[in-house]
Amino acid sequence: MKKLLLLAATVSIVSCAPGNKTEESRPYSQRMVESHGLVDFYCNRHHQSELDSAAWDYVSGLVANAVLKAWTLYPEKTAYYDAVKAFADNSTTPRGDTILNAKGQPALRPSNIDDLPAGNVFFTLYNEESRKGNEADANRYRTAANLIRNKLKYDHSRIAEGLPGAGGFFHKAIYPNQMWLDGLYMGSTIYAAWQHAFGGADSTDNMDSWTDIALQFKTINRYTYDADKQLNYHAWSATPEDENSFWARKDGPYTGCSPEFWARGMGWYFAALVDVLEYMPKEHPDYQALTAILQQVAAGLKRWQDPASGVWYQLLQYDASVTGDGKGDTIYNMVYNVGTASNYLEASASSIFTYAYLKGIRLGLLDANVYMPVAEKAYQGLLKTFIREREDGGVDIVQTCASAGLGPAKDPSRTGTVNYYLCGKDVLVVENEGKAIGSFIMASVEYEQRAR
Repeated sequence: MKKLLLLAATVSIVSCAPGNKTEESRPYSQRMVESHGLVDFYCNRHHQSELDSAAWDYVSGLVANAVLKAWTLYPEKTAYYDAVKAFADNSTTPRGDTILNAKGQPALRPSNIDDLPAGNVFFTLYNEESRKGNEADANRYRTAANLIRNKLKYDHSRIAEGLPGAGGFFHKAIYPNQMWLDGLYMGSTIYAAWQHAFGGADSTDNMDSWTDIALQFKTINRYTYDADKQLNYHAWSATPEDENSFWARKDGPYTGCSPEFWARGMGWYFAALVDVLEYMPKEHPDYQALTAILQQVAAGLKRWQDPASGVWYQLLQYDASVTGDGKGDTIYNMVYNVGTASNYLEASASSIFTYAYLKGIRLGLLDANVYMPVAEKAYQGLLKTFIREREDGGVDIVQTCASAGLGPAKDPSRTGTVNYYLCGKDVLVVENEGKAIGSFIMASVEYEQRAR
């Protein structure tokens, strides 16, 4: 695989020297896959030289799933499929009964929702290997998908009865009784994909599982949606008095919510709604409730789209005039997040929004007359604002938030304030980050298939 990729890169450099328009005419999904999907991307600032040997992680999993979507649209690109298959095989035991990390140890930690979504690749791999008659690998992928779904449904910690939001999945064990917008993508998408692929044998259990999936969206929407701003706060805690929820509002109409509207959090939430509704039975009693939430999210993000660029800011309700205040945040008598960095147009969230709009329109979930102009402007904005052409014919993607989170108590710098999202020690602005690479590929696949 590595030799083939090296040869392909060499050929690309020769054939796409400056002045040669061959590469520039190729679809952007393919250009990004071959520039940074198969090789050379970052997972939360950890460099991955090749996808086929990348460690299990939600970021490498996002890149792998995006590459697989590109292969689905361009099946002649067999190297795309082969790289994702190698990633999956490298991350599972031969029987699929254990997911492995970089050290060959079990990768699924107790109640850590970020460990799950890389498993979304298993469904396409299962279908393709079944089609080929490769039952050993097909069973491997189905077993691995079963493992992830069952771990989420039966073993993942939930908000307890008697608390607001009972039944909601913890974002992670270290964040007790907390739900983050991010977690709806990390858990619910693979849960829904499993129900669609394998859940039909037991109709009662299947409908109950869809009710459980819907509960996650209904719960977080109930507690985080601000109708005046038409946006959802990044996270919510059912126990705001807990030390790990030091960032949460202690009273008022949004008790338990974090202070700001973070773009990528909204992006994960928007994409999760579209991906789940793709598979959710329309006859389920909660289908209309989730469709209404999707419409609500789409309308809110339309309102906050930057009119000049067509993309979105890191902090959605502000423009570039908003900066860190230079004073920072004082937590437990310590000062964090000191700086005056400006709010900025952010690549990963803008790409995820574009993907979700385009897919929602394609599936008939969003009105094309209302939202296609938003999506079209957004996609052109991605190309103009974030994509950089290289002399070798490849492309880079810039202006991505490396990471962001809230707490826990042992990390009081993660306050969820404007100062944090713009000046925090982990909230760096980077390029060629997998969260932007994967979401840009997915947006491009949706954009390109309209003409096919």
